[in-house]
Amino acid sequence: MGLGIGIFLIAVGATLAFAVHTTANTGGVDVHTVGLILLAVGAFGTLLSMLFWSSWGGPGHVRSGPYAGPGPDGF
Repeated sequence: MGLGIGIFLIAVGATLAFAVHTTANTGGVDVHTVGLILLAVGAFGTLLSMLFWSSWGGPGHVRSGPYAGPGPDGF
């Protein structure tokens, strides 16, 4: 899960958990609980994405070690 998807899940989860007020019978599904679950999954995914950002070579990544360059066939 990337950073963008994590932030999107946080936004959708917060909307469902805090801004949606249901009055009708939703068939056993609690919208607020679904929102809290999405909020937690999005926060966890965003945290993992930020923790591993440097190992994935994010912006400003500098290659350490010698660069071998293209092989004899140009690739």
